[in-house]
Amino acid sequence: MPNPTAAMIVIGDEILAGRTRDSNLHQLAGRLAETGIDLVEARVIADSPGAIVAAVQELSGRHDHVFTSGGIGPTHDDITADCVARALGAAIDVRDDARAILQAHYDATGKELTEARLRMARIPEGAELIGNPVSAAPGFTLRNVHVMAGVPRIFEAMLAGLLPALPGGRPRISDTLRVERPESELAGPLRRLAGEMPDLTFGSYPFEEGSRYGANIVVRGADAATVAAGMERLRALFEDDFAG
Repeated sequence: MPNPTAAMIVIGDEILAGRTRDSNLHQLAGRLAETGIDLVEARVIADSPGAIVAAVQELSGRHDHVFTSGGIGPTHDDITADCVARALGAAIDVRDDARAILQAHYDATGKELTEARLRMARIPEGAELIGNPVSAAPGFTLRNVHVMAGVPRIFEAMLAGLLPALPGGRPRISDTLRVERPESELAGPLRRLAGEMPDLTFGSYPFEEGSRYGANIVVRGADAATVAAGMERLRALFEDDFAG
């Protein structure tokens, strides 16, 4: 049975403008690989209602899971929750369970639950909350869309709580061989090997370190023995590089 598939939507004008560097995609990709959920698509989009709604509708219909990051804070441009609700046809308002979480958090810290902060309790009808052990304001899952914060340490904490509840498949296994040859010399042998071992993927990633250059060849698959066999075949192709 194939692994479940996933897409990610990174939401934020600040990322597209180059003011903020996204790290959540990197975090998600690694954790999903460990879980056996294949991340096959990612988009970075603006804080635009039309763009968010269109992306959620398209990707949620194409993949088993969609993960979003960004746009669920207290300010006027935090519109992700409303857009996801609109995309999936759900009503949205301040929900009592989310309000209670925020109220307890701000009571404990001696701060007021202001109208702006209360925006973070706007949750679509029918959604399940995603816990936030860092700053309390929850994310949520509506159908197959998982809506999480953009702040990396909060995103990571939410993801850690969410993933154990998602059914996965076979974790992806990878191994790497460094070959100090130009990619032009690797292309033909790699193409033939990939055709002979269709259960594996072979990726070539060039490097240049001073006067030394070549490629790191990454072998990926779902079965450790198959990956090991692929590495053995790969090493045999370029055995002269490793002689002695």
